[in-house]
Amino acid sequence: MGASPFTLTDHLAALPVVLLALFALGLLLIDLWLSAEEKWMNPVLAMAGVIFSANGVRTTQVFMRYHGIGAVRGFMGTMLVDPFAIYFFYLFLAATAVAILISSRYLQIEHENHGEYYALMLLSVAGMMCMAAGFDIVLIFIGLELMAISTYVLVGFLRRDRRSNEAALKYLLLGAFSSGIFAYGLSLLYGLTGSTNLYTIGRTLAFMLQNAPQYTPVAIVALLTTITGLLFKIAAVPFHQWAPDAYEGAPTSITGFMSVAVKAAGWAMLLRILLWGLLPLRPTWVPLLVFVSIATMTGANFAALTQTNTKRLLAYSSIAHVGYMLLGLVAGTATQVSIDGIKGILIYLLVYTFMNLGAFGVITSLRHRNVVGDELDDLNGLYSRAPVEAVLMLVFLLSLAGIPPLAGFWGKYFIFLSLIETGHYALAALGVLYSVFGLYYYLKMANAMFMGKAEAGEGRLPVSLAMRAALGVAGFATLFIGILPNRFIELVNWALGIAQNPAMAKLIR
Repeated sequence: MGASPFTLTDHLAALPVVLLALFALGLLLIDLWLSAEEKWMNPVLAMAGVIFSANGVRTTQVFMRYHGIGAVRGFMGTMLVDPFAIYFFYLFLAATAVAILISSRYLQIEHENHGEYYALMLLSVAGMMCMAAGFDIVLIFIGLELMAISTYVLVGFLRRDRRSNEAALKYLLLGAFSSGIFAYGLSLLYGLTGSTNLYTIGRTLAFMLQNAPQYTPVAIVALLTTITGLLFKIAAVPFHQWAPDAYEGAPTSITGFMSVAVKAAGWAMLLRILLWGLLPLRPTWVPLLVFVSIATMTGANFAALTQTNTKRLLAYSSIAHVGYMLLGLVAGTATQVSIDGIKGILIYLLVYTFMNLGAFGVITSLRHRNVVGDELDDLNGLYSRAPVEAVLMLVFLLSLAGIPPLAGFWGKYFIFLSLIETGHYALAALGVLYSVFGLYYYLKMANAMFMGKAEAGEGRLPVSLAMRAALGVAGFATLFIGILPNRFIELVNWALGIAQNPAMAKLIR
């Protein structure tokens, strides 16, 4: 008898992805038999898919711990489920669970309560997992396209809304163009190194540079085109044009999902490729990232100051946070021991998931009857109509601004600490300055909620039970991580394979 085509490690590596795909296909089939009154089953099944997938990740963890191994390699080394990938798996699933809770009532109000919505959401997460665990540029690209195509459709899911259709078309065209550039860069890397494996690519590039210190023009073009595709996916300036339009036109629940899960997947892919594959070219890409981070913080913060649409304002806010995280990448790769910058990025993505989804959850809850709820004026008098939601929104906004003792403080803290440790004092000062800019436009939203006057005839804001649960989870996480960050910092240390600094452990206790 011939050997089995799949090994146990192949099954374990793919288990969370396969479970998501099976539930997505099941949603598409079951939705055909559901009547309008039974559509409530769609989010329940989607949530079950998230829970089963999380259990699949847990199964892989138990296998790794039982056998004393640091990672599970699958499919001839193309998929690497290590602590880094597992960290992002849980992050994607947590964001998806909160987004499902936010979506259930919103889709009923929009009269678009279809199973395809949740199926596409689960498929996009399957693509994200391939991006985070991919150790081969072919698998990473396949995961990217699965996520991107699912997201294009979700952005235009409000078929009767012209803004949603326009946003989806812009996102599709720009996304396809950036994917083409990214694929071109990856093909050049394959041509240079003769391999699609990230480890082999990094080792071959290091060998090439030892024997010929001068970079070849092909290596420079490969680096630039690859980084262009990566920067587009995380919406860094000047490749950010798609984000404000897509965020504004998409269903608000999808805007929140995109702002955290899609952004985290882009970062997982960027860190995989730059730290595992293109690290030998660091002297070339670090100055480029310094320029991009400064441009991103400057352009996004100034653009946010003038916005009157809350979704566009939070879109530019999201872009500004990318600038801060890019500074962490610059500092985190400066020396062999300056890991705090990379740690800051992972903490940032964790806390950003809850505080940004919470903020978009409050904006989603404003959608009722004929009120769209995405203009700054729609927040006027929110405290008098929904005091709990208004207070939670204030918590999310202050956390986004990095005010202690909320969770957002720790992301900025580690990034600015790493900049100071590595001697990037000017960049640290610039980051702090732009954080003050952010505080201004966040407080502008808070001022509308607490000081603005609601329109005559506006009564209590109707908020569904699922939305209350989503906001409660997001608010609790934002406060809990901010006040007791130690276990989450240890989780990030585990994801990066580093030990806790004793002095840092004493500080955060």
